[in-house]
Amino acid sequence: MLNTLPVLEFKSSTFFAPSLILFNKDIAAIEQALQEKINLAPEFFRDSPLIVDLRELNKQNQDVDFVQITEILRKIGFFPVGIRGGNEQQNKQAHSLSIPIDTVREQGSPSIIGETQKQENIKQSFSQPEVTTAKEPVKPVAIPPVSAAATLITHPIRSGQRIYAAGDLIIMSQVSAGAEIMAEGNIHVYNTLRGRALAGVHGNTAVRIFCFDLQAELISIAGDYKTSEDLNKQIYKKPVQIYLQDHALIIKEIA
Repeated sequence: MLNTLPVLEFKSSTFFAPSLILFNKDIAAIEQALQEKINLAPEFFRDSPLIVDLRELNKQNQDVDFVQITEILRKIGFFPVGIRGGNEQQNKQAHSLSIPIDTVREQGSPSIIGETQKQENIKQSFSQPEVTTAKEPVKPVAIPPVSAAATLITHPIRSGQRIYAAGDLIIMSQVSAGAEIMAEGNIHVYNTLRGRALAGVHGNTAVRIFCFDLQAELISIAGDYKTSEDLNKQIYKKPVQIYLQDHALIIKEIA
């Protein structure tokens, strides 16, 4: 019987990689700061992909050798998968290392560009003289953004598994140590939360994490995080809600 399966297939997917934003070009200082971060949560950072963001350095005209940065990251266990905000020389270095150049955030998506062009056309049309009877001005109506549907998971999340949700993530079973759950929205775990939980991964600071039993290795909202060593023993193994306030993670027991 002949095999009718295709040789390959492309499918759209969501890939989450944290950004490493550099503010100082001192290579030794960068390596030391990275090592200190890894020591706080070695399991979380192990084999982690990274996008290297050089926009802040280049705004200050602080040129840094991207090859050296890549060598340091690979030496201590990171995997650079992209460069953002690099200058011409840095982008050439990235290309020579087969590291993609992330231009989406720099250039804007096609839909945004199209919308800008549409607005320009509207401005031009309004600049032309009106020959008809004047009409009542149309008041703009604020349209709330459409949220992605919540993702519901009823089975346990085992060690080594990664779950990503474009909206809220609701888990009815336990999240094991070594597992990682990520959501662009809120995270609800109606069971024991071990492993790592990252909410607001696209920068939404208004999201929260809820769980019935907090034993997490790491919790994060919009990039601000705490490891298990930072957790107050009084809220350990308790039902809690976690939110951001003035760039600090607040953990409150749910009565």
